Amino acid sequence: MDNRDFLANIEFSLNWKTEYSTHAETYYGLNVNFWRDCFPSELHKNLMQAGPNDRIEWTPPGNGMVEAYQEKKIFSVKPSQFSGLGRSETAIIPRKGRYYPKGLLKGIAHVFPENVEPFRLADVSDDRLVVDFNHPLAGKELAVSLRIRDMWRKDREKGGACYDWVETITTGPGMQARIHGEPTDFQADNGYSRQDETPDAGFYQEPRMVHHVDETARSVIRNLYSQELKPGMKVLDLMASWESHIDRELGIGSLSGVGLNQKELSSNPQLSDYHVLDLNQTVSLPFEADSFDAVVCTNSVEYLTDPMRIFRMVADVLRPGGIFMVTFSNRWFPPKVTRLWTELHEFERMGLVSEYFLQSGRFKGLQTYSMRGLPRPVDDKYYPEFRLSDPVYAVWARKE
Repeated sequence: MDNRDFLANIEFSLNWKTEYSTHAETYYGLNVNFWRDCFPSELHKNLMQAGPNDRIEWTPPGNGMVEAYQEKKIFSVKPSQFSGLGRSETAIIPRKGRYYPKGLLKGIAHVFPENVEPFRLADVSDDRLVVDFNHPLAGKELAVSLRIRDMWRKDREKGGACYDWVETITTGPGMQARIHGEPTDFQADNGYSRQDETPDAGFYQEPRMVHHVDETARSVIRNLYSQELKPGMKVLDLMASWESHIDRELGIGSLSGVGLNQKELSSNPQLSDYHVLDLNQTVSLPFEADSFDAVVCTNSVEYLTDPMRIFRMVADVLRPGGIFMVTFSNRWFPPKVTRLWTELHEFERMGLVSEYFLQSGRFKGLQTYSMRGLPRPVDDKYYPEFRLSDPVYAVWARKE
């Protein structure tokens, strides 16, 4: 079989590990052109012979997906070469482990102010900054798989873009990992400040019966939760609203909710019980210790002003071995989102949430997951302005 006359939708998956976590990245590639689009030669050969629903497992030699790790791409610069310094209230303070656009650097060959390609700060001191220009996945051992979901013959070959799918699926992944196993410094002056610093109870006084992500993204979240939640489990929906993103057919034992709006919570048919509670004000959760098998937090972690405290509180009410799953996308209520969240790359946000788990000292078995590229439902209010579904990012771990 020769697929040069075919198009396909292909699900690309990357799996990789660090010393403290496992990572799974999925990208749904639409309208892949077997003849024109770019792939490594070995992978392209396999794709040209594949059929509908076929799965291709590929372990690229020496990674092979991104440029190899190179020591020469790690070098020192003076703090004055980081142009985020010295800008009064809008100063960008360099932090160890963080990613920044290369355009912030001055006096570096082939780097211009317009360059938004990310680089990482490997180390920070008063007299030098160590920058790392390696790809975030450089040096990582990747397991790659492709699943052909749909496949159809082209009417004719049209002119247009040639997509480099390897570059597409590897742009972003890796940024959630620590550097050399050391914690990323996400601390920032007023990083957890918000546009609206009034009590959250006032902002959320009026019910908002709206979906925070499109139906495709909601389905991804439901399926993700279904992989870990089991029938009969006692589950807590943290920062809950009028809808819980848990499959009703799953048969969990009970679902408690904690949220900010009475009407939203009372309208949620899945909740067994609920509590109106402002997590940014409370000192404890109204539940007994070790009382839940699982806790989920959906599209809300970005509003926490003291997240480390909340993660420790969640650990208190989880049973040993219980799972805490946090999911989010790239949408939020601007007045109440924390400033730090808005400044991070989408994949860095997974790194931030990972640090909440790791630095709380209460969890083990950290995992991250991303899903991007799925088509947005045609009946969604943002279609066709946005043709791709809202991305889904997830981080979870189990109580020690």
